[in-house]
Amino acid sequence: MIPSRLIAPPPGWRRETDVAVVGSGVAGVTAVLAIRRALPTARILLATKSVLDDGSTRWAQGGIAAALGPGDSPEDHLQDTLTAGAGLCDPEAVRALVTEGPDAVRRLIELGARFDREPAGPLALTREGGHLRRRIAHAGGDATGAEISRALLVALAEAGRAAELEVIEHALALDLLQAADGRAAGLTLHVLGEGETDGVGAVHARAVVLASGGFGQVYSATTNPPVSTGDGLAMALRAGAVAADLEFVQFHPTVLWLGPASRGRQPLISEAVRGEGAVLIDALGHRFMAGQHPLADLAPRDVVAKAIMREMLASGSDHVYLDGRHLGAAVWAARFPTILASCRSHGVDPVTEPIPVVPAAHYVSGGIRTDLYGRTSVPGLYACGEAACTGVHGANRLASNSLLEGLVFAERIGAELGRALPPEAEPATDDRQARLIAPATVGPLQQLMTADAGVLRSGTGLTRAAAELVRLGLQDCDKPDADAWQATNLHLVASALVATALVREETRGSHWREDFAETSPAWRGHLAVSAGPAGLGVAFEPVLD
Repeated sequence: MIPSRLIAPPPGWRRETDVAVVGSGVAGVTAVLAIRRALPTARILLATKSVLDDGSTRWAQGGIAAALGPGDSPEDHLQDTLTAGAGLCDPEAVRALVTEGPDAVRRLIELGARFDREPAGPLALTREGGHLRRRIAHAGGDATGAEISRALLVALAEAGRAAELEVIEHALALDLLQAADGRAAGLTLHVLGEGETDGVGAVHARAVVLASGGFGQVYSATTNPPVSTGDGLAMALRAGAVAADLEFVQFHPTVLWLGPASRGRQPLISEAVRGEGAVLIDALGHRFMAGQHPLADLAPRDVVAKAIMREMLASGSDHVYLDGRHLGAAVWAARFPTILASCRSHGVDPVTEPIPVVPAAHYVSGGIRTDLYGRTSVPGLYACGEAACTGVHGANRLASNSLLEGLVFAERIGAELGRALPPEAEPATDDRQARLIAPATVGPLQQLMTADAGVLRSGTGLTRAAAELVRLGLQDCDKPDADAWQATNLHLVASALVATALVREETRGSHWREDFAETSPAWRGHLAVSAGPAGLGVAFEPVLD
């Protein structure tokens, strides 16, 4: 049974604000800055689960995609995005992304973000999988996310000098507060702090923006940090919001293989390494991407991940290799210093030997469904970044579009709130069923999802996963704490993912069904999922041309 809310102590403190933003990555901080520009006197509260720079943004290596180079255009970027999305992108959302993206990146540079440049001065642009042109701007070689996060947090600190902006770290978002008519009226937080904001509190707000990231921790191995437990998505589902495209989980093709027992966040080997000329090889040194796609090793991520899995299944190996030895020591040191140091810390030297790699959970293309201005199906609730499904990514995100999406659609939320900030609403008493699921279920859940809802899926495995998730969901917990709240969120997110993956009987984008190996025109549409008293409901919505 899906709980309608989490068991938690009654709020011991309270805040009144105009807009509450959850998440401090590129989407969350950009949303705060955009709201400040649109509504200079509005009160804003930013809550983040850990410290400000501990989300997924800082770990982004490859870069940010935008039509900034000579010969490139938003139209070219649009076509590459639509191709990668396998027929499920919203063209209007993609057009907003690619046309507003270049200026969004320029504003980021104006804030102080230092991107790598050519000796003569222009931005140094590279390619990644699925891009037909060099349009990926990067910083510090392979530390783009860290530089973007740094620049945004400097701007946030300057904005934070105003009394209207409050930042609360170590704040786990629990549940949405809702008015009697269902619209958002704030949220509850649990803060691991001291003084008046310690423990559970209530934030009353006219609008809530969820920029809380993804849910990579639903799998045993992921590129995501430990905080990525799907809290915002789970909160939105419990509040009645509609989510979409959750079955399209992107597995990054090249994650450093650390052995069969490795769990949690794994070191990423950026797609930009292949963009600079590295190639995938098998144990015998043979390239296996040639002939599988016109772009070979730079094919879209779903194509490469599937090819790697096929190679592993055929050879009986648990990894393949990425060979960048020919790049040379100077290129590795200048272009990929972070990856070079990471590999060497694990006993692998990319300069002299191929890197053992394997796909791992990386990014979810779906999320809380929004319109082009971040509005969800719950009035007053907005979403952006990986937590949202804007329609940009379709069935498979194009490489380096995620940071750009965070910028563009967070700015759109700021503009929308500037036009129409929702009226104040008093939170209603919430007497819906509250439950928690035992933290001990997390390990078995991750193993189950990896085995039956990972890169390779089948009706048999997904049916088994659905039944096992029901069983895991019966393991109640009456001790409200961070472990139990996160376990309950992971269970709801996993259940929604499996429900949609089981319904979609085709292979499309990053959803690969072994029992339905072909893409079917009949399934060109979206699966919308919602939670209610009877459980999860899944509805197919065909794309209408």
